[in-house]
Amino acid sequence: MFKNYFKTAWRNIVKYKSYSLLNILGLATGMAVGLLIGLWIYFQFSYDRFVPGYQSVYQAYYVVNRNGEIAGQTATSLLLADVMKSEIPEIAYTVQTDWGNDHSLMRGDKKIYQEGMAAGKDFFHVFPFNLLSGTAGSVLHDPYSIVLSRSTATALFGKENPVNQTVRLDNTHDMKVTGVMEDLPGNSSFSFHYLIPFSYNILNAEWIKIASTTWNNNSFQTFLSLKPATTFEQVQPKLKLINSHFPDNWKVVQPSVKLHPMKNWHLYSSFSNGSYSGGFIEYVRMFAIIGALVILIACINFTNLSIAQSEKRAREVGVRKAIGSGTGSLVYQFLMETLVITCCGLILALLLVQLALPAFNTLTGSTIQIPWQQPAFWACLAAFVVITTLLAGGRPAFYFSSFQPMKVLKGTFQAGKPAAFTRQVLVVLQFSSSVALIISTIIIYQQIQYVKDRPTGYNSERLVSTPDSRDLQRNFTALKQDMLASGAVSDVASSSSTITGLGSWVGVDNFEGMYPNEVVNLAAVDISDDYFKTVGMQLLEGRNFTPGLHIDTVDVIANEAAVKRMRFKSGINQQVIWNGKKPVRIIGVVKDALMASPFSAAEPTFFVYNPQESGNILYRLNDKMPTAEALAKLGKLFNKYNAAYPYNYTFTDESYARKFRTEVLIGKLSALFAALAIFISCIGLFGLAAYVAHKRTREMGIRKVLGASVSNIWLLLSKDFVLMVLLSCVIASPVSWYFLNNWLHKYSYRISIGPLVFVVAAALALLITVFTVSIQAVRAAVANPVKSLKSE
Repeated sequence: MFKNYFKTAWRNIVKYKSYSLLNILGLATGMAVGLLIGLWIYFQFSYDRFVPGYQSVYQAYYVVNRNGEIAGQTATSLLLADVMKSEIPEIAYTVQTDWGNDHSLMRGDKKIYQEGMAAGKDFFHVFPFNLLSGTAGSVLHDPYSIVLSRSTATALFGKENPVNQTVRLDNTHDMKVTGVMEDLPGNSSFSFHYLIPFSYNILNAEWIKIASTTWNNNSFQTFLSLKPATTFEQVQPKLKLINSHFPDNWKVVQPSVKLHPMKNWHLYSSFSNGSYSGGFIEYVRMFAIIGALVILIACINFTNLSIAQSEKRAREVGVRKAIGSGTGSLVYQFLMETLVITCCGLILALLLVQLALPAFNTLTGSTIQIPWQQPAFWACLAAFVVITTLLAGGRPAFYFSSFQPMKVLKGTFQAGKPAAFTRQVLVVLQFSSSVALIISTIIIYQQIQYVKDRPTGYNSERLVSTPDSRDLQRNFTALKQDMLASGAVSDVASSSSTITGLGSWVGVDNFEGMYPNEVVNLAAVDISDDYFKTVGMQLLEGRNFTPGLHIDTVDVIANEAAVKRMRFKSGINQQVIWNGKKPVRIIGVVKDALMASPFSAAEPTFFVYNPQESGNILYRLNDKMPTAEALAKLGKLFNKYNAAYPYNYTFTDESYARKFRTEVLIGKLSALFAALAIFISCIGLFGLAAYVAHKRTREMGIRKVLGASVSNIWLLLSKDFVLMVLLSCVIASPVSWYFLNNWLHKYSYRISIGPLVFVVAAALALLITVFTVSIQAVRAAVANPVKSLKSE
């Protein structure tokens, strides 16, 4: 029976080859989009799931009152890990880490510069990554040891066994290789290439040694794993025990400790309502909806094109019913045709996805592959085919099987208004989805451009930053003189952070007019002289720091946001006590600069004159010298004073552009999928226009004989489709406005949605529709009427 159904289905597919090809192409495109989005979503959900026991791993974070807002803070004290381990017996291991930094690794004449992380001795107990050499209980115990990734070990040692050999770290200490771990995959929240013991930092960085004895320095990360058979619900109430260890000066921020599960790190990174409940998951949901819409559009195409053939298939159904075929067998027959077309579409879709994956991975920064060898993939694919078959073929199967054989065989059958109305409703639904995607793409693009065009408060043109090192700190004055003398730069300064990032926040203890129990936190940036001149920030009032003047060590320069936050009419000469230190005096106010998120207001910031605490060297290339020549000269100077490191630099405008990476990615993906949705819809319109033109061939011939022009015929065939698309625009516009307006409200700096967006989207949809329909309409309008009327 199945074989007969298949043979009949294949004959009909070949018989109506034009419609079959349109259906296969439409379904293949829709399924390819669905598969790509599905694989991308699976990749996002797979983050960190490769780690054994990831369900029991958590990151500890503080919930604090920051400037009147409840905020989450993953930067914690070094004391937290030991306190949690001692107070909560359900915790198996705790570990402290830094945030990862680039370091120089040298072995002989081989020198690489990669990101590494400092971690406590129990790191591999909390995170049991695959160790190729060494054990979790032995590595990271010796302060002067190091664990390399496989690729880093190969880069430094080739095929030689690196264990028990030494690597020079930052041209300062020799580190003994005690372990080699497998490279981290692309779906890991960590990105380090090697690990050094945290005890090494305590021994060699005085500020970290001091930080290990106080709660007031929150510059580190704390991770933990629970004991087997322990649940989060058992641990959660005991987290309150940590509160008693916080110092008295923390009471103003009302701190508490919470845990963020590893399985949620990637998707739930946005803090709101006291916990991490949003983030990238919002975009994952958005594209899940887009994928479903595109597949729905493809299924609507199939339904429309199938119902359009009702008059051609009516006689076949009438004959089958006359010789004894039941409704059930006819339903099975038409569903078999849909299944065969869907399978053909799936094969083509898999081919399209395989060809598109390299470009798609480059666009999204993913490492997605089709999991050919996983049974679950094939099970999902089978379910996907069945659901698509039922969505696309269910309506036509039951519609065809309902034909009455007497009317069909007498020649009195007509598809009638119900079939036409169904087609119109489906076309409207189809184009409503497509127009909504067009509107979304335009709004996302406008929001990105609006923020990109926002004044930054500094001049990023030819502004470059290079990470600092101990050698550069020692030789900064000489390096600066040589850089200026070379003519490659016009200005040089140092800073504890780049111009596009803030790395330190401190609490304000008191200022004139401070409310009781008021919480004020400010960003703090240590700078050298010439900083504001180098980055192009404008001093609005007061004075700059005076190099060498001892009093400037207790003076600060505030930005406008800091002055506004503390409600000063004029910040000059105002005294502020912060971070538990002696009072500092505001001697100048600079214009706000976007040093954190470009989508939010400028952070209240104090700039402190402290040339000894620098993390970055900032310099502006001389515009009178070609960039390549300037960088070549600077490379030689940096190598002279910093031989252990390769010359590494970042242009500020590129660093700023990376802040839009997620939004730009979402915009590109939206545009891509909107274009594919329109393409699928146009396939359907093309087929329907061909059907309408064929059905009205004789009518067109009579109209031409009676004097109708080509434009009259074109208008007659096109107007119904144009009206349907206009109705789609009317439906899609308010729906799109509702969802996009909610999306925009997560940005404090955002556009307002104006009517022009909907007009442009409607005009674009109409233009595409008219072009698609016109191919068939003009062909019918210029046809020779003699050919259509000669049989009358």
